[in-house]
Amino acid sequence: MSPQAATAQPTKILFAPKQDPVITDIAKSLTPPGFELVMADFGTPEFINAAAEAEYFMGLARNMGGEFFRSAPKLKLVQLLSAGYDRVDVESARKAKVPVANNGGANAIAVAEHTILLMLAVLKQLVRFHQDVVAGRWRPPASSEAPVLELAGRTVGVVGLGNIGKKVARRARGFDARVQYYDVLRLTEAEEDALSIRFVLLAELLRSSDIVTLHVPLTDVTRGMIGARELGLMKKDAILINTCRGPVVDEPALYQALRDRKIGGAGLDVLVDEPPAKDNPLFTLPNVTLTPHSAGPTWENWLGRFRNGFDNIQRVAAGRKPLWIIPELIEPPK
Repeated sequence: MSPQAATAQPTKILFAPKQDPVITDIAKSLTPPGFELVMADFGTPEFINAAAEAEYFMGLARNMGGEFFRSAPKLKLVQLLSAGYDRVDVESARKAKVPVANNGGANAIAVAEHTILLMLAVLKQLVRFHQDVVAGRWRPPASSEAPVLELAGRTVGVVGLGNIGKKVARRARGFDARVQYYDVLRLTEAEEDALSIRFVLLAELLRSSDIVTLHVPLTDVTRGMIGARELGLMKKDAILINTCRGPVVDEPALYQALRDRKIGGAGLDVLVDEPPAKDNPLFTLPNVTLTPHSAGPTWENWLGRFRNGFDNIQRVAAGRKPLWIIPELIEPPK
């Protein structure tokens, strides 16, 4: 070993924000030789000092704009552990010439399962029944105001048929639901046949689906894509499921549609403001089931997210192109 190799400093990976010790141990156990994982919380002196020397960022984005990229002049890759990237300023990343990659679908199964969970929770009145039991109300009489319904035989409309959307489609088919989809990128006929789904236009999907489930990234195009007009197209007893990003839905319009019973219910893992204000009007509605943006992280998929992330970092370190670059930063073919 040469003296230069013996004294070589490990390549720094800035990791933020800090996580549970068990998760931290997983990350440390998978850190490749020759790399050092520096863990810090955004905005701390420790973070600022580490950013100045870091060649890679791994973690969850928190309003990463121009200031972040200027503070990390050596950065070669932003490797997100999430699928979403709406808290990364894409233009700042482009200006800094730093690629941004998501987690390569490592949490797709978790989000797909959570999506089905929310469908069933709303259809089966799960929250209401729980509250009834603990309040001493055992098997209240059936109510047309809050009917208990089946997923089998219903039409599920998937908006956004990416990695997660495809997994939702397969799982919904497993419950004997009919599945249709809308996406700006259509599958081939053979791919549609393999998934037993069919393409419809967005307005058609909204009109004909019993359950509409959203699986699109938050962009300027998708922000507010489900508003009063779109909710007005849906069936009176239809259910809206959102496990992607809160601002994809016009929240005041959704509140009005649910309050006035223009749609049947909603299952939401995401909201416009997170955490939400204590007086969020959605909290007053009986036909909403809420979870705290918890669809993605599971103990199982932390391992997959770190595995994908470290693999991507090693690719860049070896002079290869990273995988899973976000669409806005993919260079068109020359």
